[in-house]
Amino acid sequence: MKNLIVIVTLIATAVTTAQDQYTKGMQRAFELWGQGKTVEASNMFERIAAAELDNWLPFYYVAQINTVVSFGEKDKEKLTQQLEKAQEYIDLAKAISPDNPEILVQQAMTHTAWIAYDGATYGMTLSGKVVTLYQEALQLAPENPRVVFSKAEWDMGSAKYFGQDTTPYCKDVERAIELFNNFKPEGEFYPNWGKERAEATFERCNQ
Repeated sequence: MKNLIVIVTLIATAVTTAQDQYTKGMQRAFELWGQGKTVEASNMFERIAAAELDNWLPFYYVAQINTVVSFGEKDKEKLTQQLEKAQEYIDLAKAISPDNPEILVQQAMTHTAWIAYDGATYGMTLSGKVVTLYQEALQLAPENPRVVFSKAEWDMGSAKYFGQDTTPYCKDVERAIELFNNFKPEGEFYPNWGKERAEATFERCNQ
C-alpha cells in the first residue's frame, strides 16, 4: 500500500511539474511576443510544442506569429520562410485537433497573408479556399467572435477590392463585438484576441 501511495505521489508531482513548466513557458512566450520579440517568441512556442505533442495551442501560436509578421513583408524569401513555417505548424495543430474553428481561422489568415503579398498571383488559387474555411468555421462555431469577425473582415476586404459597398458587413462586425463581450475562453492560453480590432473596424463603419 505504501509503495502504491509513493508511486501515485511521484506521478502527481511529475504531472504538476510538467504543467508548471508548460505554464511558465507559455507565459514567457507571450511576454516575448508582447515585447515585439517575435522570433524569440516563435522559438519558445516551438520548444513548448516539441514537449507538448498532444496540445494544439503552442503549434497554433507558432503559426499565428509567423503569419502576423508576414503581413506587410516585402522580402519574398523571408515571407516564404515565415508562411511555410506557419503552414507546417497549422498542419500539426490540425492533426492534434481536427475540426477546430480557431485553427480554421488561422489557416484562412495564412492564406490571406499570401494574397495580401501578391493578390494577382495568389488570389485566384487561395481566395476560394479562404471563403470555404470561414464557412466551415462558422458552421462549427457560429457564436465564436473570432470566426464571425474574421469572416466579416474578409468579406469587407473582398468587397473593397471589387469596388463594392462594405456597409452590409458592418452588422456582422457589430455582432462579433457582442459575442466578444460575452466570450469566455475554454481554458488558459486559449485564443482570446480580436475584440479591439473589431471595435476599431466598427468605428470606421460609422465614419
